[in-house]
Amino acid sequence: MDKKIQSFMESQKNLTFCTVSDNVPYCASCFYAYMSENNFIVFKSDKKTKHIVNALVNDNVAGTITPDIDKTGTIKGIQFTGKFNSPEGDFLEQAKKIYYGKFPFGRVVPGDLWIIELLSIKMTDNTLGFGKKLAWEKIN
Repeated sequence: MDKKIQSFMESQKNLTFCTVSDNVPYCASCFYAYMSENNFIVFKSDKKTKHIVNALVNDNVAGTITPDIDKTGTIKGIQFTGKFNSPEGDFLEQAKKIYYGKFPFGRVVPGDLWIIELLSIKMTDNTLGFGKKLAWEKIN
């Protein structure tokens, strides 16, 4: 994966991701941390929320990561697809370390940690040239 994509993902805090249930899409915004070793996103949410209920039925998700930007020439953002999952065992401990390292206040917020295994990313980065795109896709 291009280092510019990794750096951007590590520098941001919010994502919006979309689930689909019964052919109806639904979006949610969450604080996230990027697990660069595995190309996973980890976030916290209550298992009773609509987006988690949907993702437990259909694990195919998509989303965006975009900062607030006012100038067209500095626009950066990511569109991604991935597989939703629940971390377990040692992997859960690793996810906790990364997520709570970035968001210590998250320890007192109710909910569970979840992951999105990234399958593809398209990043727009106008600082590299207007409309410049960087792409990454997981190879199985």
